Amino acid sequence: MSRRRHSDDSDGGQAHKRRRTSEPIEIEDRLESLICRVGEKSTSSLESNLEGLAGVLEADLPNYKNKILRILCAVARLLPEKLTVYTTLVGLLNARNYNFGGEFVEAMIRQLKETLKNNLYNEAVYLVRFLSDLVNCHVIAAPSMVAMFENFVSVTQEEDVPQVRSDWFVYVVLSCLPWVGKELYEKKDVEMDRLLSQVEGYLKRRVKTHVPMLQVWTAEKPHPQEEYLDCLWAQIQKLKKDRWQERHILRPYIAFDSVLCEALQHNLPPFTPPGHMPDAQYPMPRVVFRMFDYTDAPEGPVMPGSHSVERFVIEENLHCIIKTHWKERKTCAAQLLSYPGKNKIPLNYHIVEVIFGELFQLPTPPHIDVMYTTLLIELCKLQPGSLPQVLAQATEMLYMRLDTMNTTCIDRLINWFSHHLSNFQFRWSWDDWSDCLTVDLDKPKPKFVKEVLEKSMRLSYHQRIVDIVPPTFSALIPAEPLFSYKYADESASLLPGYPVSITVGNAIKNRASNEEILTILKDVPNPNQEDDDDEGESFNPLKIDVFLQTLLHLAAKSFSHSFSALGKFHEVLKALTDNDEGKLHILKVVYEVWRNHPQMISVLVDKMVRTQIVDCAAVANWLFSQDMAHEFTRLFVWEILHSTIRKMNKHVQKIQKELEEAKDKLEKQQHKRRDSGDDEDMDKNSEDEEGQLEEQIERLQEKVESAQSEQKNLFLVIFQRFIMLLTEHLVRCETGSVDISTPWYKNCIERLQQIFLMHHVTIQQYMGTLENLLFTAELDHHILAVYQQFCALQL
Repeated sequence: MSRRRHSDDSDGGQAHKRRRTSEPIEIEDRLESLICRVGEKSTSSLESNLEGLAGVLEADLPNYKNKILRILCAVARLLPEKLTVYTTLVGLLNARNYNFGGEFVEAMIRQLKETLKNNLYNEAVYLVRFLSDLVNCHVIAAPSMVAMFENFVSVTQEEDVPQVRSDWFVYVVLSCLPWVGKELYEKKDVEMDRLLSQVEGYLKRRVKTHVPMLQVWTAEKPHPQEEYLDCLWAQIQKLKKDRWQERHILRPYIAFDSVLCEALQHNLPPFTPPGHMPDAQYPMPRVVFRMFDYTDAPEGPVMPGSHSVERFVIEENLHCIIKTHWKERKTCAAQLLSYPGKNKIPLNYHIVEVIFGELFQLPTPPHIDVMYTTLLIELCKLQPGSLPQVLAQATEMLYMRLDTMNTTCIDRLINWFSHHLSNFQFRWSWDDWSDCLTVDLDKPKPKFVKEVLEKSMRLSYHQRIVDIVPPTFSALIPAEPLFSYKYADESASLLPGYPVSITVGNAIKNRASNEEILTILKDVPNPNQEDDDDEGESFNPLKIDVFLQTLLHLAAKSFSHSFSALGKFHEVLKALTDNDEGKLHILKVVYEVWRNHPQMISVLVDKMVRTQIVDCAAVANWLFSQDMAHEFTRLFVWEILHSTIRKMNKHVQKIQKELEEAKDKLEKQQHKRRDSGDDEDMDKNSEDEEGQLEEQIERLQEKVESAQSEQKNLFLVIFQRFIMLLTEHLVRCETGSVDISTPWYKNCIERLQQIFLMHHVTIQQYMGTLENLLFTAELDHHILAVYQQFCALQL
């Protein structure tokens, strides 16, 4: 009694009590912080920090063993750039507590199985690499590691599995060898030779149709764009030839060799790779991005060659740092610049190459594009004396190689460069690029400069762009983004719709309703109808022309004014676009009035798709129409098309999600009813609810089927239009005995590749239809090759 009263009356009692319960949590947080921060900058040496931490953890093992195991497994998966630091720590703990070492190995194997089951293949690579490095720390016995690798490589013998599955298991084994190759060869050279010859046999018979689709440049000079497994194999071959001597990996365990070599080792439990599942999502193949070699970094340390394993290790670690810290650009930049061993390598060149490699990675970069811009800006701030020069050199190189650069990568380069310039007052030595003024304006260099200036204008304003660019570049400066209103003045009075445009304008200004506007538009003559044609309402382009030109003219002040106008007169616009011709014409009018303002066209089309004034197929048909042929290679056209496809995909996903949720709800309801027994009232309510849910599921099922049919139709329209355009071009060139490889052709064929790559997950659902209807054997091989490359990506 007195004890309770004491704690009720006294704050001190409560506080004391609270502190007691939170003490374990505080200790757990402290352990997490100590483990996560080991290996960062410190006044003491890494070795003494590791020894101290091992002592602390050993003392806490009796009470916090599970927590320590959990943290160490997590850092093995999530902080791969500090791999050898943590393997050394585990080695020291294993030397002091053999049972803990065994439990850690078991926990890692459990985690590896879990990551593979959940399709987390990148994290699984880090776990296997961690296990392999534990061989160096005398935690795992070398023969059992070799046995695991043999099981991995045996996947290449499986039948009827996708090539990307075998690729992944081979990649895991090869990518561990820079860390553990020497140790394994010393103990098991015969088995390792057999293993590598199996890998070599597999690499020779691999299908590589997909490579051209993933290359940043079509030219092999100055640097070959190698497929990732071929490149890694060449690096491992060279490493083997150099007797497995590698000079770049930080190996803290060497300092503790006398302690670690006394420790007892554990055998890995036999690990059989999980079988192939139809829903498995293996990583896509990649092409290794190469931009610099030792000749580009003239001063200081020499850059390792492209086939030296050091190049692989450095790039792998830099990718890992970005992967860990990409959400915090300042931390990420600081971590990249404090990379261990930075004095032995031209670090700035490696960082810039790795960042551009990720930005240009096909089909999509690992992170959002804008992250790379902000990261490079942050790096320039931290290293103002050296990094901006390397970045300028890289930009110059990219500009010089534009002729052979993939169109998708050029798009990303345009977006990055314009955004980067906007952070540095748009300062650039434009005169150095004056060579683009002497060639055809359809060539990649002038197109690139024009698009960069267009994007820069979006981040600034027209006059600013005019001021920053030399007058000689006037042909590439974007037009002033002004509205073109064809009923603007008296000179337009002879146009058929002029009188109605005045009436409509006044009505809108006087806040007329949708019905009043429709009444005014009733009297607009239809140029498509003969006088004696009494068939009633057919498509009337003049109505759309008069109304939309006038409405957008009055709302031309800003995006918000235009959105508000479209929202207010939504009913009129829907009435005018009740057929496909109307939808096409409305888009045509938007382009006519805002042809000098691509950004406005993009946002208005986007708004019209969202508000269902036009549908996705109409947008695709309009972009491929003859009216837009002269704009076909412009970046804004493709941004509109991709945005439209993404909207369609999101719409389908949203309805599919609603359907899944309704099915889950029904299942729970049925379980509940079965569990409730004989309660009649409850039964009746449940039956009513179930009936409603079943109806809802039926409705949603229909909506999903209708949306998927619309989605399939959209892709059919797009691919059909591509095939028509490309076939016409190829026939024209053949009959005129002209070379097919024009700038337009390169752009068009690479845009086709871009559609496949950017929307590959969705397109894969409709492969059968595409193959039967469009990509048939009779199709010209130039076009069919793109489809075959796409199919090979997931072989």
